[in-house]
Order: sequence, then structure tokens, then C-alpha cells
Amino acid sequence: MSETFLIIGDQAISVGEALAALAAIVVAALLLLALTVTRASRERRLEAAGSAIRAEEIEERMGELARIQAETAGRLQAMGDALSGRQAELARAVSERLDSVTHRIGQSMQSSTQSTMANLQKLHERLAVIDSAQKNITDLASQVTSLREVLSNKQARGAFGQGRMEAIVQDGLPKGAFEFQFTLSNRTRPDCAVFLPGDTRPLIIDAKFPLEAISALREARTEEERKQAAARVRQDVLKHVNDIAERYLVPGETQDLALMFVPSESVYAELHDGFDDVIQKAYRAQVVLVSPSILMLAIQVTQQILKDARMREAAYEIRTEVGHLMDDLQRLRDRVLNLQKHFGQATDDVAQILISADKIAKRGSRIEALEFDEAESPREARSVIPAPVGRKLTAGE
Repeated sequence: MSETFLIIGDQAISVGEALAALAAIVVAALLLLALTVTRASRERRLEAAGSAIRAEEIEERMGELARIQAETAGRLQAMGDALSGRQAELARAVSERLDSVTHRIGQSMQSSTQSTMANLQKLHERLAVIDSAQKNITDLASQVTSLREVLSNKQARGAFGQGRMEAIVQDGLPKGAFEFQFTLSNRTRPDCAVFLPGDTRPLIIDAKFPLEAISALREARTEEERKQAAARVRQDVLKHVNDIAERYLVPGETQDLALMFVPSESVYAELHDGFDDVIQKAYRAQVVLVSPSILMLAIQVTQQILKDARMREAAYEIRTEVGHLMDDLQRLRDRVLNLQKHFGQATDDVAQILISADKIAKRGSRIEALEFDEAESPREARSVIPAPVGRKLTAGE
């Protein structure tokens, strides 16, 4: 046992010391193990208690969680019900709004459709009016073209002027007061002869249309062209004036004055504005230029003259008819007076009839009252006032 077992540093350790040390180490290890086991068991008990406490806490928390879950479920159910109700209300509101919007859209579309149809109808009507106007414009253009073609021909232009003059005369004068293409003693035939009352000499009217010279004057661009055109106008118009004065003014057969009818107001205005010397020369030649409006005025004056002449011619017949009218008026007055007498006689007869009716009524009243007065005279009987029915007359009455 005293043998050296281990040398540590300078000190030698024997086997006994080593065994004792080993035994001490084992005892210490056992103590340490027991202490560890004790501590472990204590810790396990503490852990078990903590686990139990934690389990209780967890159970409490689980209960709280269950309660919270139940409350949450209830709240979720309430929220679900509320959401369902709100959703139903929202669906109903949305449906109503959609119905209202649909109705409004329908009305708007219907109104828009009606407005569109009305506008389309108005558009069609306006298009029809435009088509009609375009057709009228086309017809007018063709008429203007034909009129231009007519006016470009001298013979056609003369026929146009004569036709317009004849229309004015026929519209203003009665038949028998004028004659177209009247033949004079010198074998000439003016366009129209108007016969005035109380005078056998006719008033001569002849249509002339110096359009070519006026057109040349209007189309002139230079001063030289205007001078030449003006000279041509004077020449043509004076030629027409001289022809009328020489052919149609027959002393003792026609009126001392003749009318030259210009069938265009613009041509007549052009002559009066720019060619006063021509107008004066025509007047000295006993020829007066007239436009359509002036000819209408002259025809109206002639019509009034004819009317006055007919009134003067019919003055005796009018006086006779007025006398007959006065006789008829006197007879009517006599008959009215006779009728008035008859009315007066009828009024008197009606008054007598009323007196008789009053007498009959009075006597009937007395008969009904059963009162008779034998000594009553006819005069008193006439003066008796009828008594009311059922009332007896006293002596004083």
C-alpha cells in the first residue's frame, strides 16, 4: 500500500493514498449525484407545479379564447346578418336606382328619338322645300335663258313688248274701249288704239324696245365705247319716235299725242336719266315715252274717265230710278201709317176686352160669395170691386 502509485511533480503518491483519494472522489461523486438527483427531482416538482400552473393558465386562456371565439362568432354572425341586411338593402337600392336610371334612360331615349324624328321630319320638309326651290331656280334659270333668247331676237322682243302692253290694257279697260292692230286711214296699224268717251279720235299706243343699244351702253368699258353706245341709243330711240309721229299721228283722225311704250322699267329709267335731250325731242314730236307703271297709271285714268262718261250718260236713267225710288218710299210711308192705325185700333179693342174680363171676374167673385143685391144699378155693378174668394162683403164696402 506504500508503494508509489503516481508521481506528480516532486511528490510521490502511494496506492493507498490513491485509493483513499479515489474513495473520496467516489463518495464525493455519489454525494454530488445524490445532490444532483435531489435537485433534479426538486426541479421536476417545480417544473410539474409550473406546468400545472401553466396548464391552468393555458386552460384559462383557452377558456378565454373560447369565450372570445364565441363572442367573435356571435359578432361575426351579427355582422353577417347586418351585412346580409345591408347587402339586401344595397341590392334593393341598386335595383331601384337601376330601374330609375333605366326608366330615365328610356324616357330620354324616347324623347331623343321623338326629337330626332321631328328634326328628321323637319329636315325632310326643308329638303323638300330646298328641292322645290332648286327646281324653281332651275325653271327660273331656264326661263331667264329663254327670255334672253327671246330678247336677243328683234321680232321676238317686239312681240314680248306688245304682249306686255296688251296685258296692261286688257286688265284696265273694258271691251270696246280699245282695239289692237287698229287700221288707220293711211293703212298703218299701230299696236293699240284707245277710244276716249266723247271723242272719235283714238289714242295711239305703240310698243318699242331699244334693248340692243342700251345693252351696248351698259357693257361699254371705255369712254369711246360709251360715246358710241350713247349715240346709238339716241339714234335708235329717235328713229322709233319719228316712226310713231309720222305713221300714227294723223291730224283730225287720231289724238294729237301718242304713247311709246317701253316694256322695261330699267330701260325707261336709263333713257330718262341719261338722255334728257331725247325725251325732250320726243315730247316736241308729240310722242311720250311711258314705262309699264306709267302706262298702268294712264290706263287707270282712262278707266276713270270712261266711268265718269258712263255716269253722265246714265244720269237721266239714274234720275228716273231715283223718282221711282221716292214713289216707293212714299207708298211705304203710307202703308206704315195704315199699319200704325191698325195697331191703335187693336190696342183699343184689347183694352175693351180687358174691361169685359174684369167685369166677368167681379161677377164671378160675387157669385162665389153668394151675395146678390137686387137694387144694384148697372153703374154700381160696374164699380164693384171683386172680393177675395171666401170673404164676405160688408155694407160699408
